[in-house]
Parts: sequence; structure tokens; C-alpha cells
Amino acid sequence: MTSNSSNVVFDDIFTINDIDKEGKKFDRVSRLYAHSKNYDMDLTLDYNFELYPLQKDQSFALALASSLAREEEKDRDVWRPDGKGRRGLEEDYEYVMYGKVTAYASFGGLLMSLTGSFRHMTGIVLGDPVYILMRK
Repeated sequence: MTSNSSNVVFDDIFTINDIDKEGKKFDRVSRLYAHSKNYDMDLTLDYNFELYPLQKDQSFALALASSLAREEEKDRDVWRPDGKGRRGLEEDYEYVMYGKVTAYASFGGLLMSLTGSFRHMTGIVLGDPVYILMRK
């Protein structure tokens, strides 16, 4: 589903199987468990449920990107909260987080685990920065 000329290194449609199945650990943060439609991947993701409410059995699109720049603007990332920067991939999504790939992907302490065939994750590199982008 991703193209070689894009900064998107993974994208798929996920359906939520469960939310907070081990109980709530933090205020404003939930952990979802989901399975992908196209690549047979399993996702565990911490997210702010006040900013982005989700429910069990709901589907959403998820993309991982190495940069928010569109393919024609690969020179550098520029984002400003006042909207005066370049328009990037974030314009096409409702919820965006920035993090780093470690054993998990960490977005300021909110963790993501993506498991499945390595063939679908070849663009995800340990130690690299990553953006997660979501839309319903």
C-alpha cells in the first residue's frame, strides 16, 4: 500500500479488538489492541482518548512516516501550529504523534507495538524518528 517515492513507510486499515483489556493505567491514556485488514498485522497502541476517542470494533487508517513532507517536498520538515508552515501529510489525518523507533515505537512515553511479517516493515529502521498518523 505504500509507494517507494513516499515518506510513508507503512499504512493499513486496523479494526480495534479491545481497549484497556488490562485495565486503565493512566489518566487520559488508553491502550488499544487492533488487527490490520490487508497485512495481517497486530497493533498495540497507547493514545490520548480525550483528543482522539475510539471504540471497540471501530476501524481506522494508520500510517507510519519518516517525515511529514509530501514526496515533492523532501528537503526538510517544517511544521508550525499556526498553520503558516508547509502543508504536509498531517493535513490528511486527524491524530498525529512524533516518536522514535526503539524496541517499540515511543511517542513521548506512549508506546506502539506492531507485529507481523517483517516484509511489511522494511522501511521502519531502529533508531529512526517516526510519525504515526491516524484517521477514522
